[in-house]
Amino acid sequence: MNWAFTPSGNVTETYAAGLLRAMLEIPSPSYQERALGDYLARAMTDLGFRAHIDGVGNAVGVIGRGDGPTLMLLGHMDTVTGGIPVRSEDGMLYGRGAVDAKGPLAAMICAAAGAADFPGRIVVIGVVEEETPRSRGAMAIRTTHHRPDALIIGEPSGWSSVVLGYKGKLDLRYTVRCPATHPSNPEPKASELAVTCWNTVLDLLGPDAGHQVFDRPGATLCRLNGDLTSATADLSIRVPPGFDVEALLRALRERLPTGNLEVRNSVAACRVGRADPVVRALVSGIRHLHADPRLKVKTATSDMNTLAEVWDIPMATYGPGDSSLDHTDDEHIVLSDYLRGIDVLTHAIQELAHLPTHPDHDPATEAPPHIRSLR
Repeated sequence: MNWAFTPSGNVTETYAAGLLRAMLEIPSPSYQERALGDYLARAMTDLGFRAHIDGVGNAVGVIGRGDGPTLMLLGHMDTVTGGIPVRSEDGMLYGRGAVDAKGPLAAMICAAAGAADFPGRIVVIGVVEEETPRSRGAMAIRTTHHRPDALIIGEPSGWSSVVLGYKGKLDLRYTVRCPATHPSNPEPKASELAVTCWNTVLDLLGPDAGHQVFDRPGATLCRLNGDLTSATADLSIRVPPGFDVEALLRALRERLPTGNLEVRNSVAACRVGRADPVVRALVSGIRHLHADPRLKVKTATSDMNTLAEVWDIPMATYGPGDSSLDHTDDEHIVLSDYLRGIDVLTHAIQELAHLPTHPDHDPATEAPPHIRSLR
């Protein structure tokens, strides 16, 4: 008897909790995900997937049961640095990645493993380097995999919420060098020019810019190092759908008297409507558990942005966990919420079973009501 499954074919709660705990006990900061990837490939193989590690280190598991649609469930294996002792306490499981985003990924694996009646292919992927500027894991997936018919990104939305979109991101580095001079010389110094660059960005974005609102850009001065002769400033700008990045760059370069402005990373914003089939399937799963679904947009960025740049398909982001705990020293997931997340995903997979394999998809572009804007 396979003790991972209940008589109905679903993964047992004991197995699901054990899988997540084992994942938390394997440290996987960005660029060091291989041990976790190997573990997940073995675990998915035991659950009936055809699993392997691809060329960049992503853990890929495939269950194929027919000629129906291909559903991709994609979460990330990497975490930020900083260990948290793994422990269970008062119905909560603590550990780095419990929320961001091993919890959502483990829920996807468990839900996919129990989808015995799905008539097509389910592809579950744990990608590397989501927490880095380049998102190398997701970039590799979009170039090496055929476009699926639907996509669910695993990030913490809260078990009763669905994320419809994310702001885009523009990462800049400004470097400048100046001749050595006395501090009292009226000529601008390198450190002053770096500050001027930051202030110019704020001026160009306007007084309403900030991270509190989804439909406005927001800037962060991530790093500033400088003295009289040399300076470097790293800036990250979150941009809403439709924002003209090229116009901002032209205006910024025109107003910088000297120095070099480098675009280190750029990813477009993404957003789907409430009529998206994946959104509807997840909402149905939440309602199936007698909860009131909430729809959110986020001012951060995820692999949904990376994949939406090239795949115009039904998609949304979902996963158990409180995103306010991302990257914190108190990161933990409520185990009952994690199990509810598996149930929601299981129901959503069933709802997507008969999705057309070549959808003529035109999701609603009108913003749904009561959308929360979160980090």
